Amino acid sequence: MELKKNPKANVGRNSSLYFAVGLNVMLLLTYLGLEHKTYEKEEIKIDLLMLDDQFDEDIPITNINIPPPPPPPKQVVTEAITIVEDTEEVEETVVESTEVGQDDVIEEVAEVEDVVVDEVEEDLEVPFALIEKVPQFPGCKGNNAELKACFEEKMQAHLQKNFRYPEAAADLNIQGKVYVFFLIDKTGKVTKIKSRGPDKLLETEAERIISLLPKMIPGQQRDMPVSMPYSVPINFKLMQ
Repeated sequence: MELKKNPKANVGRNSSLYFAVGLNVMLLLTYLGLEHKTYEKEEIKIDLLMLDDQFDEDIPITNINIPPPPPPPKQVVTEAITIVEDTEEVEETVVESTEVGQDDVIEEVAEVEDVVVDEVEEDLEVPFALIEKVPQFPGCKGNNAELKACFEEKMQAHLQKNFRYPEAAADLNIQGKVYVFFLIDKTGKVTKIKSRGPDKLLETEAERIISLLPKMIPGQQRDMPVSMPYSVPINFKLMQ
């Protein structure tokens, strides 16, 4: 007689599935057991303090008896009153006002004829290009155009004759152009000499040359002597 097995009654057919599920459950329980954290708990006892009676402490008041200060000593001041009779009469000084009112009469009136006015002569300065008659160098003659040409010619001759290069400027290789400004006053003298140049050594030499100009016949404007400003350039150049 053959034994017939029911396929549904086979216990080992799902053994691998059960094994996998059981393994996963064990792994999960192991993980949870390792990762679980615990904390220590301290027992805290809480008591409630109840105050039924309140104690009020009375502070006694202490009175300190301080004796009063002694009274100040009494001082008696006596004044001697002397009666002096007036024997001399004092005259009051009356100060008169120095202000002049509308009702006051001015006794002395200065007349216009009594006032002396000093005439102040104006020192007119007329430029070289506008002056009617230029200053005359010694030896220059003619009309104004001829006097101008002679003036410029004599000026150039004077510069060449008295020119001297400063040794200190030559040693330092200082050179350049110096502009000299001066005034020929109404007496014919050369005054108010000023200069502007690249160095003080050259300016001093240029002013020295102009100071050697001779006295001239002053320039005229409307037949009256006047002052004339003039400027001249002096070129200081070293020869190579």
